[in-house]
Amino acid sequence: MIEAVSCGGVVIFRGKILLLYKNYKNKYDGWVLPKGTVEPGETHEQTALREVKEETDVEAEIVKYIGKSQYSFVVPEDTVEKEVHWYLMTSDSYYSKPQREEFFVDSGYYKYHEAYHLLKFANEKQILEQAYAEYQAKRKNSKRA
Repeated sequence: MIEAVSCGGVVIFRGKILLLYKNYKNKYDGWVLPKGTVEPGETHEQTALREVKEETDVEAEIVKYIGKSQYSFVVPEDTVEKEVHWYLMTSDSYYSKPQREEFFVDSGYYKYHEAYHLLKFANEKQILEQAYAEYQAKRKNSKRA
């Protein structure tokens, strides 16, 4: 068994969520949240910010740790147990540019209900729900201040 740790972000700008569309060798891979593997010497926060920047070219800022998702998948000769740490993030524009080297062919900001239905993986939908609830709670509190 191989253990792997990744970190990623639910990036929100003006209520819309940043998603990436992956298409590998003309095979539909689906819409995902930006995330990637922790490199030696990196904190989880640094990894999440770096991966968002690499995969979408978005300069994001961490608002809060959301939680982690866990899943496993099979590769030739082994099983990978993956743990992904997620952060609620904000950006300051709608600009994004998908990282072609990673087979991302599109990126963009979507309304919550659109993003929820576009996301391919149930665990990412769950993280989106948590992050968006946190985002809305923070907005409510800042309006009271």
